[in-house]
Formats: sequence, structure tokens, C-alpha cells
Amino acid sequence: MNIRAETTDGQLAVLAPDAKGFFGEWGGPIEDPRIAALLAEISDAFDKCVDDPQFQAELMMLRKHYVGRPSPVYHARNLSPEGGAQIYLKREDLNHTGAHKINHCIGEVLLAKRMGKKRVLAETGAGQHGVALATACALLDMECEIHMGTVDIAKEHPNVSRMKILGCDLVPVSMGTATLKDAVDSAFISYMKDPENTFFAIGSVTGPAPYPRMVQSFQSIIGKEARQQFTEMTGGLPTEVAACVGGGSNAIGLFSGFLDAPEVQLVGIEPAGKGLDTKEHAATLTLGKPGVMHGFRCYYLQEEDGEPSPVHSIASGLDYPGVGPQHCHLKDMGLARYESATDQETFDAFMALSRSEGIIPALESAHAVAYAIRQAPKMSPDQSILLNLSGRGDKDIDFVIDTLKL
Repeated sequence: MNIRAETTDGQLAVLAPDAKGFFGEWGGPIEDPRIAALLAEISDAFDKCVDDPQFQAELMMLRKHYVGRPSPVYHARNLSPEGGAQIYLKREDLNHTGAHKINHCIGEVLLAKRMGKKRVLAETGAGQHGVALATACALLDMECEIHMGTVDIAKEHPNVSRMKILGCDLVPVSMGTATLKDAVDSAFISYMKDPENTFFAIGSVTGPAPYPRMVQSFQSIIGKEARQQFTEMTGGLPTEVAACVGGGSNAIGLFSGFLDAPEVQLVGIEPAGKGLDTKEHAATLTLGKPGVMHGFRCYYLQEEDGEPSPVHSIASGLDYPGVGPQHCHLKDMGLARYESATDQETFDAFMALSRSEGIIPALESAHAVAYAIRQAPKMSPDQSILLNLSGRGDKDIDFVIDTLKL
């Protein structure tokens, strides 16, 4: 198969699943007949919307006039090292609601409304997906229910306040580790109580088919814009494109624009937490093993009995033990490289970008900044790193100030 060929929805074949929703050996469907029928309904509706000019026109109008797209590419001259590679930022932090999450939330809520659903339900970790979904539901007059771990609620208080103001029903989750994985479990339990009237809006390229390809499609606008913008700015392509990876949606969004350019290295940065030699990290692609969790096959961090391991990251949006099937497939094919950044490197990068460029990044995005700071001095001045600044740091300010005692 020519992995550079495009499919009918504009996605390159390397990131196009087979008929069952597998990317290579990763991803796949849920076999339970009732759930499978519900997911088939979503898949069919999404396929129709891909080919519907009216749906696409409304989506493009909202991206431009509501979200504020295109988000710009910025040359971070002060952050770029003397004698090393130049660092550029794709400014998804400038989107309405402050992150890339609004890209797929607008799309999924439009889809839910098209399907005649009454309620949209989701999990959230850092709260950014919850804020974006609550925003889209307020705009499009849909009920919204968000499940969030109590650990993350305490850490991400600004986003919790925003969700409440926007009118969503916020459900605290205290079971298990009280973080993202448990919020996913809780949200799914709620979904199965009334699936006929509810749309489950997964917040990343995770979960069973069709969610990985659907979220990937909505997020691919990042890479399409970034490639055009970077080429217009520099006359060429970046040496590397980099993004943080938790579930993996912002990275897949950026990578999608460069899959037909083998000269561009794709780099995902996972949370190394307190160190890869400890159990307090979430470096799934670095140390995970194959298995099935949350209805799809992926690399995930697991215990001896196959249960997902407790994970850690200072970035609530990255503390997930699994990862999207596209990333598993790109890793296996050698088309992307996955590295990691520790908590300390991330805090240092958070402060470095804030004080050199006047841009306060989300802690999730600061993992990618940490990689660029580490990698750029090893490269030559005629090379470049384009990283996805997937979100802004408003939500993290109190946590950073308390932790660093600023």
C-alpha cells in the first residue's frame, strides 16, 4: 500500500484505519452488540457529514468566526539558541477557550446535533476538553455533562470554574486514582444509562472506532494550516515537528500536515514525570506494552495482571496510561519518534517560554517546549523545530506558583 496516498476524506493512508477501525494492529471496534450498534450509528453519521457541504461550511464558518482560526505560527527568536535550530510555535493557545480541544469539540457537538441527540457527555483531565465541550454545547444549545477526577478538580480550579459558568453538569470522580482514566470509566457508565439520547464526546484520538479517526479528522486542521504558514514564512519545511503526547490528539493534528514529507521528522513528547526509572510517569509509548483498554488496542502502561498502571504527570491532560492507535502505528512503522520530558524539565520550560517570549504555556504543551530547548542546541542554525503550543497556561498558574513557591 502507498502510505502517502490520500483517502476520500483527505487523510493520508498511513493514518486511515481499515474497515474495522484498526491502524495496523492498533485500535479496533468494540464487540458487544449493543455498543457496536451505537458506534456504527456515530460512524455512519460522521461519514455523511464528511461528504455534506452544508455541514462542512458550518464547521468552517465556526472555525473562522468563533474559534478564531487560523491560529498563527510564531518564530520564537528569544527562545531559539544561538548557533542552534530555530524554534517556531503553532499557536493553538490563541484559539477560543485556549487550546486545540475546541477543534474537535465544535465538530463533535455539531455531529451530535445532526444526529438528534439531546445530551453530550465526556471525560476531562486538565479540564480543557471539558471547557471546550461546555463552550460548544452552550453555543449550539445542547445539554452537557462532564466527568472529572477529584485530583484534577483540585489542580485545575480555573477550568472547573469556567465549566460551571458555561452551564455544564460537572460530576466529580473519586474512585481509583481519581484522575483521567477513572473519569473515562465514570463517563462511560453514565453514557450507557441513556445512549439513545446521549453523544459520548471522547477528548482525544483514543477509544474504540470511529473515535480515533473522527477526532483526527477534526484536528488535522492544525497540520494543514501549520504547513502552509511555515512554508510562507521560511520558504521551506521544518526539520522537525514536535508535540506533547497524552492521548495524542494535538500531536496527530500537527503530524497530519507532514506525513507526505519524509524529510520532516515527527516527534512526540511524553511525560517522564519523576523519572522513567520510577513508577511516577506516563511514558506510554516508551515503556508501555500491547493490550486492550477502554475498548481499543494500544500500547499502555500495565500491571502484571494487565490492569492499567497508576500514572503520574504534572500535566493533568497527559496522565493517561494509554495512547491513540495512530501513534502506536506510527511508532511501529518508524514514521515518528517518541521521547519524554520530566516534571522538572517541564517546569523549567514553562518558565523559560514565559520569560523569554511572554507566552505562558499549558503544562501539557511545556513538555514539547522542554524537548525543543533540549534538542535545538544539538542542531544547526539552518534547521528548525516547529512545535505545537497546544494550550495556554491560565489553568496552571496557581498550581505552578504553589509548586515553585514563586
